[in-house]
Amino acid sequence: MKLFVGLDVSSDKLDACFLTDTLTILHQGSYANDIEGATQIKETIVNMFEQFAFDKVVIGMESTSMYSAHPLIFFHEDEDLKNMHCVVTIEDPFKIHNYAKVFNADKTDTNDAFFIADFLRSERYSHSPLKEEQFLSLQRLTRSRMQLVNMLVETKQHFIENLYYKCNTLSRELRDEESLSTTVFSTSIIELITSDMGLDEIAQLPLNKLAETLQTLGRGRFKHPEKLAKTIQKAIRSSYRLSPTFETSIDIVLATLVGQMRSLEASIKQLEKGIERIVKAMPEYQCLTSIPEVGLVYAAGIIAEVGQIERFENQAKLAKYAGLHWKKSESGNYKSENTPLTKRGNRYLRYYLIEAANSVRRHLPEYNEFYRKKYQETPKHQHKRAIVLTARKFVRLVDTLLRNHQLYTSPRSVES
Repeated sequence: MKLFVGLDVSSDKLDACFLTDTLTILHQGSYANDIEGATQIKETIVNMFEQFAFDKVVIGMESTSMYSAHPLIFFHEDEDLKNMHCVVTIEDPFKIHNYAKVFNADKTDTNDAFFIADFLRSERYSHSPLKEEQFLSLQRLTRSRMQLVNMLVETKQHFIENLYYKCNTLSRELRDEESLSTTVFSTSIIELITSDMGLDEIAQLPLNKLAETLQTLGRGRFKHPEKLAKTIQKAIRSSYRLSPTFETSIDIVLATLVGQMRSLEASIKQLEKGIERIVKAMPEYQCLTSIPEVGLVYAAGIIAEVGQIERFENQAKLAKYAGLHWKKSESGNYKSENTPLTKRGNRYLRYYLIEAANSVRRHLPEYNEFYRKKYQETPKHQHKRAIVLTARKFVRLVDTLLRNHQLYTSPRSVES
């Protein structure tokens, strides 16, 4: 006989259903989502195991971000459960939801726990081992970094919007002057625009004086300071003027956004130091960074989400986990040519794989040729389709390097 324990996890409680493979409910109950509640569930499992001598015990729950993290680790690491060779698994909520829809039952916490246990009873659950502590620690850092980067991008967008009110042609003039290689996010430009000097005052400064100010702000890094000064003054003269009240409010907003950008940038650097300390001690890091243009951020992100490569049977399972998977649609003699990307899976891993593949294809001929071929196959969404297919090809390389613990070697260097 087998025992399947379904746990419906929320922030405050764990609803449990203890179900046998003969569809007999041995017990249902609600426990606190804390160490005492988890211990009570474990003791119930141990008592049932001693009473019924189960051949197999499986504990499963849905992936609910931080709420499921503690009970998952607790049951996985408990010595009594390990001695019983208990399987602990975490499942995609989408799969459980679709399974429960078949029965058209009421949605309650008790029913949810039952359907999780019943799904486990079908033995279609994931058999992947859980991640080790170092991967979970790295994941906290890489995901937090990604969140801060997204916040920084949004803050910069707000900065651009408000800068347009103050000097609406500055971005365009700097962009059009290619020889300057300077943007509105240059520290010198930001300090100048948000300084106590008004736009009219900046426009009326002698060209050599403004160039000298820019060089001081930029610590002498500008190759053509007078050309930059001329471009800024041109932008100011061609921009609309605001009323004093409106301009004051825009200045306050810009100063606030600059402070946010600086704070976010400092926080991102701090996280990157923590990421570097963990990831550089991992052999997986050496494998992935041996690929041209795969640096700290991409390698750490992929490693954090993949964990031990042994969690996946093969590269196809890894790609499916990342959501780089296309479902087939066939019936009789009919075969659909339209097979959209499922996007079901780990969105963080999918992001890092796509971004890394986009960087790699610019430097590796093999990937560039593949990208170009896929780009030319369709007139619609060319880049988006080509880069996702390139990322799917890139998964095979990542899987091979991690699984074999080897460094990347160019195919051409092997041939020579």
